[in-house]
Amino acid sequence: MNVFEIQGLAMLVLLLALIAVKAFTFVNALMYSAEAFDAAMKQPKKTWITILGIGLAIQLVTLVIALGLLTSILNLGFTIAALVYLADVRPALRQVTRRR
Repeated sequence: MNVFEIQGLAMLVLLLALIAVKAFTFVNALMYSAEAFDAAMKQPKKTWITILGIGLAIQLVTLVIALGLLTSILNLGFTIAALVYLADVRPALRQVTRRR
């Protein structure tokens, strides 16, 4: 295996991991009610679904077609949004919807 094959494999693994994270956050956001987002004092559910859905769609498009620098910048932004959802929004939603 040469350096370019290793680099290509590493990029593929990273791309698949990013797709998994974005798909998980999108599906997870769909599972909570709009009221849970309001109770957690986060952006509305529609906003998060839109952000996470567009991010997933762009990530899937880049799996098929490399669109260059603009797509890379968009992917970075939407990856940050997915990580913010995982680190901040999801725990808050779980807390307000926890069964007693």
